[in-house]
Amino acid sequence: MSIGVWQVVLILVIVLIIFGAGKLPRVMGDVAKGVKNFKAGMKDEDETAGEPAKQIDEGDTPMATARSKEDETAKT
Repeated sequence: MSIGVWQVVLILVIVLIIFGAGKLPRVMGDVAKGVKNFKAGMKDEDETAGEPAKQIDEGDTPMATARSKEDETAKT
């Protein structure tokens, strides 16, 4: 089932009645920004899903580095 011309016209008339002619450009701009952000978010999600998970070694964490420095100072 597809949306016909009359359904689109009806939706536009309802939006015009609800928001008024003065606010309509701002509302449409906000809708466009929302769609753009949604698409960008979906693109970021697809890119991060395609990358392999980064392996974190115990020696790479800040706490492990701090512990190793404490061990070195304790030995001397």
